Amino acid sequence: MSQEISEQYIVAVVGAGPAGLFAARQLANSGVRVVLINRDVKPGGLAEYGIYYEKYKMKVGLRKQFRQILDLPQIEYFGNLTVGQHADISLEALKDMGFHAVVVAAGAQGTKWLGLPGENLQGVYHAKDLVYHYNHLPPYSHQSYPIGKRVALVGVGNVSMDIAHWVVHDLKVDEVIAIARRGPAEVKFTKAEMENVGKNLDLAALDAELERARPIMEAIGQDVAAARDNILAGTLKASEPVSNTRMRFDFLASPVRMIGDAQGKVCGLEVEDTTLSGDKENPKAKSLGTKRIVDVDTVVFCIGDKVDEDFGLPVQWNAFVKSPEPQMPVAGNSYEAYDPQAASAIPGVFVAGWSREASSGLVGIARKDGENGAQVVLSYLNAAVGQTDRVNSGQVMAAFCNKVTGLKKVIVSQPQLKLLEQSELAEAQRLGLEDFKYDSNETMFQVMGLG
Repeated sequence: MSQEISEQYIVAVVGAGPAGLFAARQLANSGVRVVLINRDVKPGGLAEYGIYYEKYKMKVGLRKQFRQILDLPQIEYFGNLTVGQHADISLEALKDMGFHAVVVAAGAQGTKWLGLPGENLQGVYHAKDLVYHYNHLPPYSHQSYPIGKRVALVGVGNVSMDIAHWVVHDLKVDEVIAIARRGPAEVKFTKAEMENVGKNLDLAALDAELERARPIMEAIGQDVAAARDNILAGTLKASEPVSNTRMRFDFLASPVRMIGDAQGKVCGLEVEDTTLSGDKENPKAKSLGTKRIVDVDTVVFCIGDKVDEDFGLPVQWNAFVKSPEPQMPVAGNSYEAYDPQAASAIPGVFVAGWSREASSGLVGIARKDGENGAQVVLSYLNAAVGQTDRVNSGQVMAAFCNKVTGLKKVIVSQPQLKLLEQSELAEAQRLGLEDFKYDSNETMFQVMGLG
C-alpha cells in the first residue's frame, strides 16, 4: 500500500494488549491512521496485568516496546474507554462513524466456568480474577478474595502454576492440590513455571499418583517415566522454598460439584474418577462413575477464558465466529469476523490475538497474531475499499471525538500516560521497590492531572 493512498485510511483497533499494540504498529508503519481504544487506563493488557508480578525484567522490556509503539505519530490512544453493546461505544457505532476497518483485539474478557453446582459459594474463584487482583488491575485490586489453607487448582497449565506460585510464596497456605481431568502426561505448564514451586512439590505423593495412573497410561501407550521427568524438569533449578506448603497432584479426577458449609463457604470438592481412552497422541478422559471428595476450603478454576458475549459479534463455543472460508487467510487462519445467520463475513471487521483464539499462547504469539491480523486488514483496504467508499479520516476522527467528549468521563491519552509512568517510577525509587503500580483509576487520574 503506498503512503499516498494509505494516509486516507483510518482504522479502529479495540484493545491495547500485545495483539492490539502490534497490529496498530503494523498499520501505522503502512501509513494508516489508527485509533487505539483500550478498556484499561494503561496499555499492555495481559502483558501488564496477566504476567506474574515478579517478572520485572520482562515487564520493563515490554513496556519499552509499547511506549515506542504509542509514540508513533499515526496512532492516537484512548484509554479508559469501553466497546460493547452496553459499553461507552458500540461496535456498530464505530462502523457508522466511517472507520474503514475495525480490528477487535480485546482479548478474552469473558470468564469461563464449567457450570457446576456450588460455583457461587464463597471461596470459589476463577484464576483470571485472582491474577488481576495480585497484578493490581482496577477494580480487581480492591476486591476481596479470601483464600483458605487448603487450595484446589482445577487445571494444570501455566496459569495454574502462577496461582500456585502466589498462594505458596505470598499466602503460605498449608496445601495446594492441582486437579487434572486427564493424566500425568497431559500437564501443560512449562519447566519455567514449575521452577517457582518445585521445592514445595511432594515427591512421594507424585510417585504414588504415577503408580496409580500407570496401568491406565500404559494401556494407551504412554510412558510413565517420561511423564515424571517432564513434571520434574522444573524442579532441578527451582527456587528455595519460603513456606512449608505441600503441593501435590490429583490426576484422573473430573470436578463434579463444590460442597458448602452452613455459612455458604466451600468446604470440599467432589470429583469423579476418570480413565483414558484413545491413544497416547490423542488421549481422552472417560468418566468411571465413582466419586470422592477432596477436602479443601478454596477452589480456583484455571481453565482458560472466553470472549465477551456482549461485545457485539456472534459467538460460538466461547469464541467469536470467524469466516470458515476466509478471503485473506494467513498461515491457514481466518481473521475475518463472520455472521453465521447471514452466512457471510462481516465487512471491515477483523479479530486478532485472544479475540481470535482465546487463551492461545504467550506474548510473542499474541504479537505475531496481531501483526497477521493487521496484514489482513491492509489487504482488505487495498482490495475491498474502493475510491467511492473512502471517508475522510479527519471527518471520522471528528465524529469519534464528538462521541467520546459526549460521554463525560475521563479519557486517557498518550501524553498523560507518560506522566503516569514517570510518577510510578518515582514511587518505586522512593519506596525502594523494583516496580510500583497505582491500583486505582482515581489515583491514576489524579497523578495525570485529570481530576
